[in-house]
Amino acid sequence: MRRWHPHLRHARAKPRLLRRKPERAGKIAVFAPSPVLTVTIEAGTDRPEVHLHAGGQGFWVARLAATLGAEVALCCALGGEPGRVLRGLIDAEPIELRAAAGGTPNGVYIHDRRTGSRVEIVHVDSNRLDRHATDELYGIALGAGLDADVTMVTGCQPPDIIDPDVYRRLVTDLRANDKLVIADLTGAPLRAALSAGVELLRLSEEELVSEGYAASDELTDIAAGAKRLHEAGAHRVLISRGSSPAVLIDGVTGLRTVELVPPVFEAVDHRGTGDSMFAATGVGLARGMSMIDALRLGMAAGALNATRRGLGSGTRDEIERLAAHVTVRPRDGQPVG
Repeated sequence: MRRWHPHLRHARAKPRLLRRKPERAGKIAVFAPSPVLTVTIEAGTDRPEVHLHAGGQGFWVARLAATLGAEVALCCALGGEPGRVLRGLIDAEPIELRAAAGGTPNGVYIHDRRTGSRVEIVHVDSNRLDRHATDELYGIALGAGLDADVTMVTGCQPPDIIDPDVYRRLVTDLRANDKLVIADLTGAPLRAALSAGVELLRLSEEELVSEGYAASDELTDIAAGAKRLHEAGAHRVLISRGSSPAVLIDGVTGLRTVELVPPVFEAVDHRGTGDSMFAATGVGLARGMSMIDALRLGMAAGALNATRRGLGSGTRDEIERLAAHVTVRPRDGQPVG
């Protein structure tokens, strides 16, 4: 394949991928009940460095979706001193913060990475949200979801910070208004969202096994487990498998099973690849892409994240270029789309 270099003026044509067509950004609502404040101690040149960041699955998903050009509303609860710090950190991002007043402080963890490995010094979870905070958060999320093209429902740690029935109600109400809802959940929130039905559910193969839907991480068991999740209420089920091809069970097209094969890279850190995959897939759907093309974008984001240190990271240009190198094939090995 001929490569184009900016300094070669005689090159007749640029690769098609460099010509990004104008497209609508897409509006996304991310339901993230309780972000966490992360404090990391790094080895500096002459003294330690302390870094403060917003964290948690929902925030990481929202940040990458915004990086990919979507208009993102992050719906969460913030409380106590950690909540005040989180508000400032999130406001500094290209994200619209829609926060309920949490009755309890958000969770905090402190990690020491001066030796090169991650050592947890302190980990304090948020307490359960009270009724007033829950009601306010629900109203915020419902309004944002009605305004959005896609609502992305994420979990929190610990999962009992909020009543699982809130997930069921939110998915039910948004679907009743013909809104697209996708989810990345485990435990009781997963079961609650499934009972209401979601367009797409993402789980890792480890989560699929630990949640009891698959007997092992063998491919046949993974496919069988994904079908069980479809039967429980997910129209489509995406199972991420690290550097191995992801598996999609598509109930909309008659339980077709396909594999999504990302480019092969040497992984630096696998953490966050699933969140990146989920975020970018949501962006693709919000832009109006087909499910398969949105999943290509998601697989590219996950593959790129594994080459970096940092959760939900990567640039729009890199991810969109890599999406063209994702192969989608049915289980018989033939390309799809």
